[in-house]
Amino acid sequence: MFHSLNALRVVCESAAARVEVARNLAPDIGVVDDFADVLLDPTVEAVVIATPAETHARLATAALAAGKHVFVEKPLALTHRDGLSLVQQANAAGLVLMVGHILEYHPAVTELVKRVRDGQLGQVQYIYSNRLNLGKVRQEENILWSFAPHDVAVMLRIVGAMPYEVSATGGAYLQPNIADVTVTNLLFDRGVRGHIFVSWLHPYKEQRLVVVGSKAMAVFDDVSKDRKLVIYDQGIDWIDGQPIPRKKDAEVVELSTDEPLRAEARHFLDSIATGTRPLTDGESGLNVLQVLQAAQRSLCLNGQPVELGQHRSEWEKL
Repeated sequence: MFHSLNALRVVCESAAARVEVARNLAPDIGVVDDFADVLLDPTVEAVVIATPAETHARLATAALAAGKHVFVEKPLALTHRDGLSLVQQANAAGLVLMVGHILEYHPAVTELVKRVRDGQLGQVQYIYSNRLNLGKVRQEENILWSFAPHDVAVMLRIVGAMPYEVSATGGAYLQPNIADVTVTNLLFDRGVRGHIFVSWLHPYKEQRLVVVGSKAMAVFDDVSKDRKLVIYDQGIDWIDGQPIPRKKDAEVVELSTDEPLRAEARHFLDSIATGTRPLTDGESGLNVLQVLQAAQRSLCLNGQPVELGQHRSEWEKL
């Protein structure tokens, strides 16, 4: 994507198969196998880290230390301590640190957040998200860390606040101690709740997020081709002391055709050029990381609720 935006200088890759892919996609771009070569190159202003999650903190730290702006795929890091260190390092150096929460650049999510902010849905009451598929099964991270960051990021953006309690349950069926399915519950202020169901052991693909408000409801269905975002003027009206369902026609929202990955890449480049904070900045990534760690702790405790801001030193040991 960065190549199509005329922003790609060099690719760093050591695996032969992926080197071949890079050369086919960008034949005019050099490929190196040593990250140090990238960091020492004065013509490289920024680095995109799309590597296994356990390497994110180490590589991002090195890139920031070399004076490079950094885009790191989700999650920002695997511990709150490492994530906080990256945020502080980037802020101290005046460098852009952006996290790849790609759904926040999806036209449907952008429009949904706008409508929530405008009050078109009324007071948000609860949100649930299903991200389900058969594969790709990972061996280095569980489904919570692989799939749920997307949904956590979007929920935090919609609600505009952090939850104060997180709980999670799940099961490992394919590999010991690597959950294949998890259900995470977020409790926000004023009783707002979020529910995230993720699985890579599921008979069909589903990527759906539902927001229920006091005035209307919204459904973001990323699998649908022509009904990505639908607004339902539905709810419960109290008439003469009785709860009466209100059902009206749904509005299929017309959306921009801008590709989320391209919008995300362009946003990173614009943030560097203008010196402004990206939408999914380091602090945003740190918030998502904090929720994930709380969910992971709850998962290890068989669903015991975890209050955010508590037991952080214990989370670091998980």
